[in-house]
Amino acid sequence: MNWRVIKDRLIANAMLILSITSVSFVFLIGIGLYWRAAPLFEEQTLLSLFSGDEWAPSKGKFGFYPFIMGTLWVTLIAIVVALPLCLLTAIYLAEYTKSSIRNIILPLVNILAGIPPVIYGVWGIFFIVPIVRTYVAPVFAAHSSGYTVLTGGVVLAVMIFPILVSIVSEVLRTIPKELKDASLSLGATKWETIKKVVLKQALPGIVAATVLAVSRAFGETIAVLMVCGNVPVAPASMFDGGYPLPALIANNFGEMMSIPLYDSALMFAALLLFIIIFLFNLISRIILNRIESKYSS
Repeated sequence: MNWRVIKDRLIANAMLILSITSVSFVFLIGIGLYWRAAPLFEEQTLLSLFSGDEWAPSKGKFGFYPFIMGTLWVTLIAIVVALPLCLLTAIYLAEYTKSSIRNIILPLVNILAGIPPVIYGVWGIFFIVPIVRTYVAPVFAAHSSGYTVLTGGVVLAVMIFPILVSIVSEVLRTIPKELKDASLSLGATKWETIKKVVLKQALPGIVAATVLAVSRAFGETIAVLMVCGNVPVAPASMFDGGYPLPALIANNFGEMMSIPLYDSALMFAALLLFIIIFLFNLISRIILNRIESKYSS
């Protein structure tokens, strides 16, 4: 057999092995977390863990409902705040601004991605917390300390801003110029062309960017931990404090490990966060495939 063919097959098999190894890390992490959380399942049912609203490790009560709701509240608020703002910014950068201005704005936006999360947390404490407490909450006739899921969502929205803007603006710039010119030649305005042609063609990329941003939002810890209040009670409104799962793990891991099942409970929190992100990405991938197949056909 030709040595070139043998070398080609060896390289192909080596890349296959490395690819399988990379993917296997996902399952190894899940298996490891499940193994450490298994003792908790012997004492309590999944229903009691998911529906329980009391967190009292010293009494053997591990209710994860408040932490799940805190995670969902903060993430949802972050996406609601960030997505429209980022989408409009990306449209401006891709369709309206000059390249010289774009080359100035994009690097400034990308700087936000390099700022340490603790800086965002400090910024949230000194700026967002007082604004929510003094100006926003009174408008809704609500009393608030400012350390709320709304504050956490706003801080998180700023953190995922560079990811969304960078990816969406690049996606919009990949839309063929011929499609836009055809729309304009038929009498459509620039804004109508953006709505009916550009955004429609870029929808799969926008969904993919949103999925990436949400995955980042689910796992963010330090900044959210500093501004959410860390109250183990399910938020009833956006002006209530919350306690997301990443903050629970970061705040308590390594402490009070003499309490039975406490270590297993925290590992279950990590496993739960892992499963939420995994399922979200899986469902999003299915939706994205359907969108792509729809527009490709």
